[in-house]
Amino acid sequence: MSTAVEDRDSRRLAWCVAHVLRHASDHIALALLHRLDRPTRKYLCRDEWLPASAVTLLLRHGGEADRHYIARNPHVVGRPLPGLPGPARYARRRTPAGLLPLLRAELGRDPADGPLTTGELTGLLRRHGIRRPRAALDVLRLPYELDPDQLAAEHARRPLPPGSTEALLLVADLPEKSVRALLTAPAADADGPSWHRPAVRAVRMGRLTHEELVACVAPARRTLLLGHLPACPGLRWTLPEQAGMRAAVTRALAPLADDPRLWSELLRHAPGFPGPLPALVAAVTAGTAGSPDGSPAGSPDGSDAPHDDLARAVRRLAPTAAEPATGGVERELALASLAVPMETVEEDVRWVRDCLDRGLLTGADVIRHKLPACWALDEVHWLGAVDHPDRYDRPGAVLAARAEADRLFALALGEDPDAWWRVARTLPDFAGTLPHLLLRVTDGDSVSTRP
Repeated sequence: MSTAVEDRDSRRLAWCVAHVLRHASDHIALALLHRLDRPTRKYLCRDEWLPASAVTLLLRHGGEADRHYIARNPHVVGRPLPGLPGPARYARRRTPAGLLPLLRAELGRDPADGPLTTGELTGLLRRHGIRRPRAALDVLRLPYELDPDQLAAEHARRPLPPGSTEALLLVADLPEKSVRALLTAPAADADGPSWHRPAVRAVRMGRLTHEELVACVAPARRTLLLGHLPACPGLRWTLPEQAGMRAAVTRALAPLADDPRLWSELLRHAPGFPGPLPALVAAVTAGTAGSPDGSPAGSPDGSDAPHDDLARAVRRLAPTAAEPATGGVERELALASLAVPMETVEEDVRWVRDCLDRGLLTGADVIRHKLPACWALDEVHWLGAVDHPDRYDRPGAVLAARAEADRLFALALGEDPDAWWRVARTLPDFAGTLPHLLLRVTDGDSVSTRP
């Protein structure tokens, strides 16, 4: 086999593995990454659609070569790596002239007399990081000595504001244990307008994966809200990050299955439950989710009714019955067209987008019926190319397609790394649909449809 053919095969396999990693849990993703040879791993690190959690795992468990290629991937944004946007843009900003006199008055001494202690630093961060991190970042430019354990204890006693927490995630070299501690808050605290920023920043900085974020964020209602983050100005999930967060939250909610009683209990106890979401799910399934006196936990504002945003988030995450198909003959023709590509990619994209706009197709339909399977998993082949993965003008279709692919992968492959690897290896040359591929792989039969 020529070098050119090997190079092409490595590129195609890396492209397909990047799409499969979107739908895999962390331990499955690690198993897939360890099986890649060096050329494929190189192309994976340079792939345009490499998911955020996979980037974090590669940086954490990979080598210098992985870091080298990821640092030069222009599509990996927000990472603390050379040449990429991150804390450096904040470091270039000069400390405001009026800040030092204010800090001298608050400390009762000149910050130049000695490094700030953890207690002094925490006090300043509580006053200067209410919503955005900029003022807190100015405070962190002063010399300080930070004890991570004491910082976690101070945060547990009285939580730091979101801006200060985000600033610490940006520039302080905190261990993972402290990062997790900073993402917890008392259940009685109301959610301010910037409560979500530290969680988004932790994922974007590569400190945590989506799955790890679900395991540590407390109270549980915040994790449910992160799975369907309301539209808000400023820092928020990109579209791929939102899909990854929804997938991680859905995996945590899997023990509830499709039992309406358990989902109702989840919504009833979520507003006031103090622990993380996996603990709430375990308590709901065991029937022990009530408060210590046996009464259900209430909302942070003292009412028993869940907030509208929380109820909406739970409804979005809960399994729903399939709606009756409408559209008649036109819908049947639209479904059939997914198996017959047009003469050009542009014509195919126009047709699929028109069917989505008229309600004849959904993102889930594309995943189930479009072939080949690798094209169904790549939105570029049915929504067209975009200059940034967060700028799709049909985000509902993308999220529906990702959710349906998550469901199919979980249902067919479960937690078997060998099955996930067989799918990734077979995907580049498989000519059928994704359900067909998963069925053939799980049946253990030959999956080759090439002549």
